[in-house]
Amino acid sequence: MQEHLGISDPGEVIIKEAIKENIEVIPIPGACAFVNALVASGLDTAKFQFIGFLPVNVKEKEEILEDIKLNKNTLIFYEAPHKLIKTLESMLKILGNRNIVLAKEITKIHENFYRDTLENMISKLGKEEKIRGEFVILVEGSEVTKKEKEIKDLLKLSLEEHYKYYEKQGLEKKDIIKKIAKDRNISKNEVYQKFI
Repeated sequence: MQEHLGISDPGEVIIKEAIKENIEVIPIPGACAFVNALVASGLDTAKFQFIGFLPVNVKEKEEILEDIKLNKNTLIFYEAPHKLIKTLESMLKILGNRNIVLAKEITKIHENFYRDTLENMISKLGKEEKIRGEFVILVEGSEVTKKEKEIKDLLKLSLEEHYKYYEKQGLEKKDIIKKIAKDRNISKNEVYQKFI
């Protein structure tokens, strides 16, 4: 029996069952919507994260977006037409107004690419009478890493608060001074003078 299975579809269930039953599974080359969309997107292709379909529940959807919002890689999602605007609105709320690409009906007769910011895309799609087709959503990666955000937040603290932050983590005075000096790009001696 030959099955044509893809990424992020129910084919995964069939493959798991086939493996359990010792049925040989042989991958064959074929179109994969997210790879083709990424290649033609104009966004960074060196590093990307494929997420697939987000949950329908808004709270769960936004929790996942919150978890990945500082990811510097291009983020790739699948979405159905009737949920597209709501998903883009959640993305705008959590990820901010980034550049995105919507790839529609990849490798099919009505294939199309739409490139804009999240805000503009939502505005344009809101004017559509009916959105049709399956979509791949490609979102530009974050410009800020988790570490960079942590340091940015630490720099808002006073020197004393910064010290207490590392002290709560159980670090020794010498190590705290080193870390503060590195975070603030100042000499260890300068920090040391504050805490003697």
